[in-house]
Amino acid sequence: MNKQCIHVEGAPPAAGPYSHAVRVGEFLFISGTGPLAADGSDIVHGTVEEESARTLENLKTVLVGVGLDLEHVVKTTVYLSDMRNFQVFNNVYKTYFTENFPARTCVEVGSLPLGMRMEIEAIAYYPQGLP
Repeated sequence: MNKQCIHVEGAPPAAGPYSHAVRVGEFLFISGTGPLAADGSDIVHGTVEEESARTLENLKTVLVGVGLDLEHVVKTTVYLSDMRNFQVFNNVYKTYFTENFPARTCVEVGSLPLGMRMEIEAIAYYPQGLP
């Protein structure tokens, strides 16, 4: 197995012992990200819409950092601390994933790191020919 650990400049630093993403063959496994400031200083607090957008922008930053975009995402897992935020989150999500939607799982959890209201992890397809 050829495993490549990836750290992306401009993405919030990992809050623990993990990589932003790991590439194995043609797949990129992206660690969970939330509404964190790019410098890792804190959670970007705001409305559920603002925090959802920040979370999705952080996911996008990791993808762009390795030469991919949201179209390459084949699966997401969304963790919400309160399922009452599902519809609001979903409205923001569909402005990022506009067609050919990835498979998705969304679950409510008791709590998330750093007191975040949401976290998203993803799997992306990394086509042959890309570095």
